[in-house]
Amino acid sequence: MKTLLKDREFVNDPKDADLIMINTCAVRLETEERMKKRISELRKYGKKLVVAGCLSGAEPGTVMSVAPEASLIGPQAIEKVRDIVDGNIKTALNGERASITPHMMEGKIGIIPIADGCAGNCNFCITKLARRKLRSYPLRSIIESAKFALSKGAVELELTGQDTAAYGLDYGASIRLPEVVRQVADLEGDFMIRIGMMTPEQASSIIDELIDVLKLKNVYKFIHLPVQSGDDEVLKLMNRKYTIDQYKGIVGELRAKVPFLNVTTDIIVGHPGETEEAFENTLSLMKDMRFERIHLAIYSMRSNTRSASMPQIPDKVKKQRMNMAYKLYEDISLSIHKEYEGKLTSLLLTENGRQGSVIGRTVNYIPVVVRGDHELGVRVSAKIDEASFFDLKGHLI
Repeated sequence: MKTLLKDREFVNDPKDADLIMINTCAVRLETEERMKKRISELRKYGKKLVVAGCLSGAEPGTVMSVAPEASLIGPQAIEKVRDIVDGNIKTALNGERASITPHMMEGKIGIIPIADGCAGNCNFCITKLARRKLRSYPLRSIIESAKFALSKGAVELELTGQDTAAYGLDYGASIRLPEVVRQVADLEGDFMIRIGMMTPEQASSIIDELIDVLKLKNVYKFIHLPVQSGDDEVLKLMNRKYTIDQYKGIVGELRAKVPFLNVTTDIIVGHPGETEEAFENTLSLMKDMRFERIHLAIYSMRSNTRSASMPQIPDKVKKQRMNMAYKLYEDISLSIHKEYEGKLTSLLLTENGRQGSVIGRTVNYIPVVVRGDHELGVRVSAKIDEASFFDLKGHLI
């Protein structure tokens, strides 16, 4: 939206604004509550208010109950943001095909959305109500955004989406994710590409080509492949389109053919139908697969989703299971990171860290904290001194 409003003046203080826009998230109940609280706070400034994002797209009635005077714009209608800001229309919740890839930079990292929405229909997901259809950005627009980021000094390009492996399905599958990665990788410059999250079912449909691009020298050996549960029956209740054996097969083939591959996953604890046995199956999967990073989340009931109508697991049980899963995750990740202690590694320094440090990434995207004020955007050699479950710490050599 800021890309489309680049000719407007942005201010840092809401008091100085003519219009205030909040871009919302609704993926979890506690997040929605924070969004509603913030909307209420922003109303007090007495300025024109625009509520954008997934809360508007999925629950417009909720937004209007908090701020009936607000204009609403859904996440798949951002092309209409100028009309909303200028007051030509009050509400825009759905749009046409995405045409302009946003220009987004975070320091030395260029963030490039390649698709909006997904091809799945998970029973627990409210995002599907906000982003109802898959919309792939045109390849030429993605390349333009990548060139823009590189011209601004980016050394890492993140190709993002709810399901990057679904890219192109809405175009008749004439161009898929691997071709996007390959064309971005062919651009001039010294940079690395990080491929964003993808579903196992879509990854399996392009696995040979995906393996080929993961082997490219300027692509991180990293894949984010959410499994969500280690139990087949729970996967059915979630409406996930694969079995645990199929998931293991995908990861096994990727790891066998892409050296040093880092597999990250997501797991939901306490989804309806998760018995004690099902939860134990999830813990077993974590042990067997040895994921370097796991995004763990307690199931959050979301309105108007199928999972919300199922018998719910008590909060106390969900919290107990979460504590067990998180402890196991910490132990597994720490044991993986301990293997790096005392070793030399090449890093690309991309971010400023806390308390006078910088963060670099290994070839398989593990963060390494380096003390000192070092120049970002350069490749360095480092020795790993210490490991935690979350990252590595080292010094330059």
